[in-house]
Amino acid sequence: MAEFSPASWTNLVRRLHKLGFDGPYQGGKHPYMIKGDLVLTIPNPHRKEIGVALLSRILRRAGVTKEEWLET
Repeated sequence: MAEFSPASWTNLVRRLHKLGFDGPYQGGKHPYMIKGDLVLTIPNPHRKEIGVALLSRILRRAGVTKEEWLET
């Protein structure tokens, strides 16, 4: 199985689109993406990659397993 690793902001948004999320939309301090009734806050775009710990928390809130993430 592939290793779970940091992701760029662009890669995060691209993969969330493949998993059925719409957006990102700008709202408040952070952008967000929507899938059905779920509103998922994502980090602001920046130059550094999104670390494994933050990525894990985002995926947990999104209801996406690590296996689903690695398949996209």
